[in-house]
Amino acid sequence: MTHLPRTPSFDLTGKRALVTGASSGIGLGCAVALAEAGAHVVCAARRADVLQASVDAMRTQGWSAEAMALDQVDLASLSAAMEDPFDIVLNSAGLARHSAAVDTTPDDYDAVMDVNVKAAYFLSSYAAKAMIAADRPGSIIHISSQMGHVGGPERAVYCASKHAIEGMIKSMAIEWGKQGIRINSICPTFIRTPLTAPTFDDPDRLAWVMSKIKLPRVGEVSDIMGAALFLASDASAMVTGTSMLIDGGWTAD
Repeated sequence: MTHLPRTPSFDLTGKRALVTGASSGIGLGCAVALAEAGAHVVCAARRADVLQASVDAMRTQGWSAEAMALDQVDLASLSAAMEDPFDIVLNSAGLARHSAAVDTTPDDYDAVMDVNVKAAYFLSSYAAKAMIAADRPGSIIHISSQMGHVGGPERAVYCASKHAIEGMIKSMAIEWGKQGIRINSICPTFIRTPLTAPTFDDPDRLAWVMSKIKLPRVGEVSDIMGAALFLASDASAMVTGTSMLIDGGWTAD
């Protein structure tokens, strides 16, 4: 008799997840995806009022979620938040300050690097440390960007931060693989959110975006949610140290 293979489970029942930047946009979408699959999701962000409203909306759907006010640039607060191990840590917090490279200020550089690189680095480190201490395999996921694989006009600092994330996860995957800890990134193209509205409202910028995307539309938050669930679940048990490009073909040429 032929023994048929079984599809790995996407079910997250019993899993404890942390999603940062979860008050809106991609972060909220990822929190919803994990909660809908059965995880208890700790939603973290700086904007406590907006965050609580999002968590309240999730609970009305019968999902398990709680709010955590957190500025992850504050490393002492971040370390304290990570003391109890999570099964899934998804980092969606990010910052962009775009300008020509010759006009970049040290303040802009530091602000972007503090959020996109330093906070992401130590979030990963603290999460893995807690997982290792508890002998608890887990999945760490960073919302990176297609700009971690290419360059773009007026985006030198942002691209530098995202290229750093891509290198970081490769090294961390090598270190933590034997403990069953996986770390990956999701690299979206421009996704329609309130934060990207200025880009989509500018005809010249929108034309540039659409000239790069090979599919006939821009990205939506829902395009990221399936990838988040995949990387959080047993369906991606053999995936670590890599990035999932959801860029509409931007990086294909």
